[in-house]
Amino acid sequence: MSLKEQIPATDNINIHIEDDRTGMTVETLKRAFIDNLYYIQGKNEFLATPYDYYVALAYTIRDRLLRRWIETTTTYIQQDVKSVYYLSAEFLMGRQLENNLLNLGLEEKIRQALSELGIDLGQLTILEAEPGLGNGGLGRLAACFLDSLATLEIPAVGYGIRYEFGIFDQRIENGVQVEHPDKWLRFGNPWEIRRPELTVDVLFGGHTEGHQDRHGHYRVRWVADRKVMGTPYDTPVPGYNHNTVNTLRLWRAGASEEFDFQVFNSGDYAGAVTDKISSENISKVLYPNDNTSQGKQLRLEQQYFFVSCSLQDIIRNYRRSHANFDVFPEKVAIQLNDTHPAIGVAELMRLLVDVHEVGWNRAWVITRACFAYTNHTLLSEALERWPVSLFERLLPRHLEIIYEINHRFLKEVRSRYPQDPQKAAQMSIIAELPEKSVCMAHLACVGSHAINGVAALHTELLKQDVLQDFYRFWPEKFNNKTNGVTPRRWLLLSNPRLCQLITSKIGKGWVTDLDQFRQLEAYADDPAFRQQWQEIKRACKQDLADYILLFNDVEVDLDSLFDVQVKRIHEYKRQLLMVLYIITLYNRIKRNPQIEIQPRTFIFAGKAAPGYYLAKLIIQLVNAIAPVINNDADVAGRLKVVFLAGYSVSLGQKVYPAAELSEQISTAGKEASGTGNMKFAMNGALTIGTLDGANIEIREEVGAENFFLFGLTAEQVYALKAEGYNPMTYFNENLELQEVIGRIAAGDFSHGDRETFKPLVNSLLDLDQYLLFADYQAYVDCQAQVDRAYRDRENWTRMSILNSARMGKFSSDRTIREYCKEIWKTRPLTIKVPDYDQGAVSLNVDPDTFNSQ
Repeated sequence: MSLKEQIPATDNINIHIEDDRTGMTVETLKRAFIDNLYYIQGKNEFLATPYDYYVALAYTIRDRLLRRWIETTTTYIQQDVKSVYYLSAEFLMGRQLENNLLNLGLEEKIRQALSELGIDLGQLTILEAEPGLGNGGLGRLAACFLDSLATLEIPAVGYGIRYEFGIFDQRIENGVQVEHPDKWLRFGNPWEIRRPELTVDVLFGGHTEGHQDRHGHYRVRWVADRKVMGTPYDTPVPGYNHNTVNTLRLWRAGASEEFDFQVFNSGDYAGAVTDKISSENISKVLYPNDNTSQGKQLRLEQQYFFVSCSLQDIIRNYRRSHANFDVFPEKVAIQLNDTHPAIGVAELMRLLVDVHEVGWNRAWVITRACFAYTNHTLLSEALERWPVSLFERLLPRHLEIIYEINHRFLKEVRSRYPQDPQKAAQMSIIAELPEKSVCMAHLACVGSHAINGVAALHTELLKQDVLQDFYRFWPEKFNNKTNGVTPRRWLLLSNPRLCQLITSKIGKGWVTDLDQFRQLEAYADDPAFRQQWQEIKRACKQDLADYILLFNDVEVDLDSLFDVQVKRIHEYKRQLLMVLYIITLYNRIKRNPQIEIQPRTFIFAGKAAPGYYLAKLIIQLVNAIAPVINNDADVAGRLKVVFLAGYSVSLGQKVYPAAELSEQISTAGKEASGTGNMKFAMNGALTIGTLDGANIEIREEVGAENFFLFGLTAEQVYALKAEGYNPMTYFNENLELQEVIGRIAAGDFSHGDRETFKPLVNSLLDLDQYLLFADYQAYVDCQAQVDRAYRDRENWTRMSILNSARMGKFSSDRTIREYCKEIWKTRPLTIKVPDYDQGAVSLNVDPDTFNSQ
């Protein structure tokens, strides 16, 4: 009997789903939780561990997302909408349970249901393994954007890699950062759904061959010598308080043949799984160290792998409804989140020209119309370049395509600048020196219809410096999209006490319209409101102080100023400048133990790349000065220094609400935007910072009188370097700076060992690439202003309220609206979920369609 004959004659098949799968009452949630514990975990209350309870709860919540998720995807297909496809090597999503409870509006009901079962919700949320699929701001921005896309009801899919091991687990051992594997998948992931039926092939290596297609046209065939399978794992991304549930699709790499039976039978047991191991390495770990040639190759393999998987998936989705590519750009908007997915330009051309036999010129028009490129860095070393020799070995067809793109592009350049032969060399996608390389930022610029920076200053510096030739060639492509962060996670989840106070005054509309925060200005001079604000800040400080006592064994003073710098550890972010200031205060106390100094708790957190020696040495220095200062009787507790290991999204949710001073002190012209600066200010911290990245716009919004500004401007930095910056000029003129450097060099923080921190000292004295010495005195003077301001707690609180009230611009909702309007040309689509009777879903099956599938 055929499959078609087995299907009942009626085309209406009713599938009844128990109300426990969808019901939202407390009793139903209790029943669903117990069922999931029993039938998914295979446990009862006598056998279950707390983690079993967490998993049962996660599946209970996921069940309630599934109908919305399926209906969202179905609606997108049925209405043939234009979708945004966000390609990013990083997605730092944070824990999902509490975020999904928030967006579904289920937190209180779940809390009550669990309480009636004798379970504390808070004890379960902390058991969730946090997926560290990002390194910092780039990955967290991508997560904020996904939240805003879903909340704004924009059809969208996030594409990335399902790294088996995320960013490393950072531990501080003997004061030194030690990297351990981040085993976030050790117990599985209840939020994801594996989609093996959507697996795609990704090719590597080999050679190319020319041939005639069936129409007599010349074509190129890529004869690869290696094939990797990409399997998608889907995670739901719900919007806040409505039905849209978008998708984050992450790809896992696997071998096409996981086990070679013939090789195994020959006795080569290890060789039988060699292909499996090499293929799975691609999605094994986030950002392998690329200090070696093998590391470089693996990074490029990772980038191409997830981009190829994603573009094949995008085309497959499009071809469901379209026989040709005539309207592809009208249905597909692809955003390149930095240069990591820039190989997508060549890959889409390959798929269109080689696989789907679209003519080159038409394929190029389609490609440029679909892609848009976000630049996230002004650092030349972060603008990726891959050796041509690596491309020849790994992606030979793509190298041919890039050469052809470059050849045609340079013809345009030479035509535009016939009197300037150097212009073509400057703008070429292929750089000849110092090593023949593919410039991925140039490829992204040439292959995209829009190029944006992520803060006003950053975009201007792209136009004037980093990408100036491309700006002059295509000024219409360039635009600014200042970053933002989602107020759902960074206010509602992170700071519920503050949100409750704010909502009591201005209502809850601010959650999806942060501009409404402006209404808080009316309460800045209200003594009763200020008192409540102070009490909430103190409670948040207490929460963080409890964490510090538990994990750092350091007791901190709640009346001290919580002075915080948490972010990726990098020289340009100048954590070291903050360290120099701390030692300055310490020296003053040692000279005069009776000196009056505003008590401070200095809090650091962040990870340094495993191969970044000086960044790791900065962490070591912070952890070296901490015990010396914390235990010095002369200091008498007025200064405390702590480094919080293992910085993550969930730890950030503790830090931002407690912070009172936000350190945003990067060298002007180096930070593209920053998003930590926004999270701090939203939660009422005041900023001390340079005119760098989004600091400029934050200062414009909150008012110069509510921002502690110091340091050289980007223009002054460029000018100083152009005239020949000499750090010794500043060093020789500043006695306090000499004392600080002298104490480090003398080994006062390294048990008399003068060698430990010598590389840091020499980097400052010999080069000082990021101008710490030039900005040192201005920073110290500005910190004195902070001291004076903090002594007037009433006015400080007023400034804190105004900082929060004026942060509406920095919601990622605003950023996404601008992308939608000016780059992606997409519109919201409201998802309607049928209200099925008693949870019954009617599945209308067309037998012919079913049989064909």
